[in-house]
Amino acid sequence: MAAGNSSFADFLSDHAPELLPANRSLPAGSAADLAPHGTTIVAATFEGGVIMAGDRRATMGNIIAQRDIQKVFPTDEFSCAGIAGTAGLAVEMIRLFQTELEHYEKIEGTTLSVDGKANRLAALIRSNLGMAMQGLSVVPLFAGWDDRAGTGRIFSYDVTGGRYEETAFHAVGSGSLFARGSLKKLYREDLDEDGCVTALVQALYDAADDDSATGGPDLARRIFPVVHVITADGGRRLSDDEVAQVADRVIAGRMQRPDGPAAPLN
Repeated sequence: MAAGNSSFADFLSDHAPELLPANRSLPAGSAADLAPHGTTIVAATFEGGVIMAGDRRATMGNIIAQRDIQKVFPTDEFSCAGIAGTAGLAVEMIRLFQTELEHYEKIEGTTLSVDGKANRLAALIRSNLGMAMQGLSVVPLFAGWDDRAGTGRIFSYDVTGGRYEETAFHAVGSGSLFARGSLKKLYREDLDEDGCVTALVQALYDAADDDSATGGPDLARRIFPVVHVITADGGRRLSDDEVAQVADRVIAGRMQRPDGPAAPLN
């Protein structure tokens, strides 16, 4: 019953340290090929909010381990995180992060700022450094609505817990190079919500076109990216039907131009 601080991770560290992912021992050597890996996550801001989207494929080496994995999760009412890296550990880390934010709100009676949330996630990533050195890395992408600034914000990380704020858009995962290249041509500051969602789906399509670990829209199984929108009114996941309408438009355009829409030369 001793008074503690507002960190749930610190509470676990004191009372049940074996439950923390970073405290599990592994045999020597790399474990990178033992578990499914998830990619690719993209995010972009628009006037009035921020949107994150993730493909649905998880791989183990050259094998598709899962075709419909969820990689984008709400972390509280006004933020979300997308996972890239070792899928099982990443999902567990995000669940711990969700509990961390909920625990803070219950103890302090208020929510963390966007910067505070980003810092808490960085601490969780840093605690996983030992497992990352054995190939079980987790590199999420975090996005949230900043009520004080009245804008959406995006944060990326490295495996050591380094936190970096991104401007306008960003992508992580094995297909991130192709996704960012696509967004450089498609992103505009005046995009509305529908235009921003379309740009992100186009970027994931381009990533899937060049990266075997990224899954494109699966028309036969009707599996489409997970898209999460955050505004001043809160966050919501777009329904499969809403994303399917965007994906169908993107694919119809690709039937005429397989490399995607052309950007203006100005």
